Amino acid sequence: MSEEMTIESWITAHVPEQSGKRVIVTGATSGIGWETARVLAQVGADVVVAARDDAKRQDAVRRIREVVPTARVRHAKLDLSSLESVRDFASREANQPLDILINNAGAMATMQRRTTVDGFERTLGTNFLGPFALTGLLLPTLLMTQSPRIVTVASAAASQGKLDLKDIGMEKRYALNPAYARSKLADLIFAVELQRKIQQSRTHLMSIACHPGYAITNLQSAELSLGIKLIAAILKPIASHDAAHGALPTLYAATSNEAEAGRYYGPDGFLQAKGLPTEVPVPRRALDEALASELWLLSEKLTGVRYSALTGS
Repeated sequence: MSEEMTIESWITAHVPEQSGKRVIVTGATSGIGWETARVLAQVGADVVVAARDDAKRQDAVRRIREVVPTARVRHAKLDLSSLESVRDFASREANQPLDILINNAGAMATMQRRTTVDGFERTLGTNFLGPFALTGLLLPTLLMTQSPRIVTVASAAASQGKLDLKDIGMEKRYALNPAYARSKLADLIFAVELQRKIQQSRTHLMSIACHPGYAITNLQSAELSLGIKLIAAILKPIASHDAAHGALPTLYAATSNEAEAGRYYGPDGFLQAKGLPTEVPVPRRALDEALASELWLLSEKLTGVRYSALTGS
């Protein structure tokens, strides 16, 4: 990297040309996902806006084309809370090489415990098990390209997460904030463990994690506990940034020639709440190899998806 530009000064204008590359961005109808898709379209990528709601997908594509008239962008249905939908999407997208998969979509936890159509606790099912299955199913498509990347969007909340694999569905004790934090910890464990498996298999693939900091998006309109709402009200004026800035760590992880496999990128400001992208420490719990191995095996069992191209199984 040149002396004129360090990672701390990396902004949207530094996103490298992506012409000829195909990118899937999940949850790209609004917020960080939409900003990510918009910028990638601006630099020439063929972008797939993957999301559940048809009207929102169409609107997202329309808004991108308003900003980028030459955009190569389309939308496709993907509901990460349904393994059937994940499999349908992956089968439709498997007919051409994929350069970058950005697992951005996520859902905030709800006050009351809810389940997906497959019976998983909703937050974990949508934020982790769905992306785990999607990534595994798209792996052969990714390996068709020269330098594929998988970007997992976690959260600073991952550092507060705890995983009890004996009660993965939180049936014994459910709470809103812990449910979200543990889903994002699972994402981060996945990203790190995936890179371990990539290195062991010696495949030409990169797994990189990132988080947006405290970005103001439509997730803030979701159900939140009173305590979180009070903290958010205090921090918002001084420790938050907009979705466009929140997308920078994702864009850095997905496109920068300086981004490194197995690393974790987030904002460089106080408490990683806002700022420009920089490398941030991976929380200690996400580095637990024994936990990662157990979580991986459990995830394969729950989703029925195996990473045969990496593990040989």
